[in-house]
Amino acid sequence: MQLLFKISNSLSYSSKSNELPLILCSLFHSSKISMPNRDCSRNSDIARSNWLITRLSREGRISDACEVFDKMPERDVITWTAVITGYIKCGLIVEARRFFDRIDAIKNVVTWTALLSGYVRWKRIKDAERLFEVMPVKNVVSWNTMIDGYAQNGEIHKAIEVFERMPERNVVSWNTVIAALVQCGRVEEARRWFDDIPERDVVSWTAMVTVLARSGRVDEAREVFDRMPERNVVSWNAMITGYAKNMRLDEAFDLFERMPERDLPSWNTMITGFIQNGELARARKVFNEMPDKNVVSWTTMITGYVQEGESEAALKVFMEMIRDGGAKPNEGTFVNVLGACSDLAGLGEGQQVHQVISKSVYQDRAFVASALLNMYSKCGELSIAMKIFDDVAISQRDLVLWNGMIAAYAHHGRGREAIELFKEMQGLGFKPNDVSYVGLLSACSHGGLVDEGLNYFNELERDKSVQLREDHYACLVNLYGRAGRLNEAYDLVKQLGTKASSCVWGGLLAGCHVHGDLEIGPLAAKELVKEDAENAGTYLSLSNIYASGGKWREASGVRSEMKEKGLKKQPGCSWIGVGNRVDVFLARDKSHYQYNLIYSLVHDLHAEMKKAGPVPNNDFVVEEGFSST
Repeated sequence: MQLLFKISNSLSYSSKSNELPLILCSLFHSSKISMPNRDCSRNSDIARSNWLITRLSREGRISDACEVFDKMPERDVITWTAVITGYIKCGLIVEARRFFDRIDAIKNVVTWTALLSGYVRWKRIKDAERLFEVMPVKNVVSWNTMIDGYAQNGEIHKAIEVFERMPERNVVSWNTVIAALVQCGRVEEARRWFDDIPERDVVSWTAMVTVLARSGRVDEAREVFDRMPERNVVSWNAMITGYAKNMRLDEAFDLFERMPERDLPSWNTMITGFIQNGELARARKVFNEMPDKNVVSWTTMITGYVQEGESEAALKVFMEMIRDGGAKPNEGTFVNVLGACSDLAGLGEGQQVHQVISKSVYQDRAFVASALLNMYSKCGELSIAMKIFDDVAISQRDLVLWNGMIAAYAHHGRGREAIELFKEMQGLGFKPNDVSYVGLLSACSHGGLVDEGLNYFNELERDKSVQLREDHYACLVNLYGRAGRLNEAYDLVKQLGTKASSCVWGGLLAGCHVHGDLEIGPLAAKELVKEDAENAGTYLSLSNIYASGGKWREASGVRSEMKEKGLKKQPGCSWIGVGNRVDVFLARDKSHYQYNLIYSLVHDLHAEMKKAGPVPNNDFVVEEGFSST
């Protein structure tokens, strides 16, 4: 689920560099290359044409803009700069350069800087570097653009070199270098540069607050925040985010309530802070008080509920979002709400979400396809999951989608199909990662393919590019356990030593439970009790192992220990949707209006199972009260 939450954050915001996009956006606002709203052309006809070219370019209609340009009997430098800027905004950097190089082109420092900015924007740093060196005239914006280009490319040393060569600097020059140092995590250097700035603006101060808060130095960040001569909403948001990320929610909320004005990021920051610290109720309260909500607000709230296992509430928020109509779901929204449907095995709800997706631009996105595939698989519809996978063009499939399909086969015990798909994936040049092997080993385990599973585990050990995780060992222990090879499973766990987690020991205990191993089972249970003495499931599994082996005194002793500690098993729960009604069942529950008929049918089935022959099923040892009607 963490993955979903990560996926939800990365899709909802423009960058994964936390608060920096907000700072950089403000920082470069004054140095963007764009045409002035008021044209300085002396000829009014030229001015009108320039205005039209600029408008068409902003709308992405570069062909129409060029047509206007071609029909102009006279042009000035603003005309040429407008067309070049239009090409750049449309991503046509080669065409922009061709236009720039025309022999009849009229250029000034703004035109040169516009092309320089285009190279930086489209990550062509070498082209930017060559252009910068031959510029006949440079202004402060040209120098700042080159510094920013190096900073974005991670070449902070070159950014500083350019800064030191500048004949004159403004506050944006200083802020650009500080922001670059912040992005590289060089906190102390950023602090020294901040202290050396001859004149600071709100962006300088906010950058410093951000870097200190993000590095855990919240009190220093607050000291800088309190010293700020002026603050804007971004400054307040940066300080609130710092408190929230460092689990100081009360201080974050106190600052939030004191804000002179709030924007949507202010509200979203506070909601995210509460959710990340497990304060879901407080997050919902703030969410309900929002005057306006955007897709980030809705998606964050949905993600919070899914993360806390409250999938029904997540679905309700999604339905509220659809009814509200103020914001349209995005990729992150769909991924998270489908996760809620998967958790609930809510096929009907998942199909409704699928219908909404089919009418959006996100239906062909790999993340959404993976979430749909997972939802249908968890709801028992493997054939639909396979169709979704097959419908995605091979060139569009990413590793996440391949892993999802392998996991779906594993979930349904289709080990052979999982292996074939894994081979196909490798044949197409995809390199398996740790998740790929978890799915594959799980498929081998559920499909009883012990030898194949062992071969793939050995392959994983040899592949030094993939790090072995406890999930891989847990899969291998399960593989041995399901096949009844408990001694080998136990030897593996002993080899792990202190690395063996409760997940690994739990897999071993489960195998002992199935096969009634009276020797290894108690040892595994003992290790699990060390990890978590309050887990009733461990005691019940051990009691069942003793009971299946006829050791009734030991089984009774384990039950007595449970009673002394006040431990009770959480009742098993299942549900089924029939028509518009959802029927929920708990173990030994008699609240259902048809419970007499249901129990009668279950007993008939149990009788038929007995006729079929002795099949080990220790679950009936656990549920002593099952026979009462």
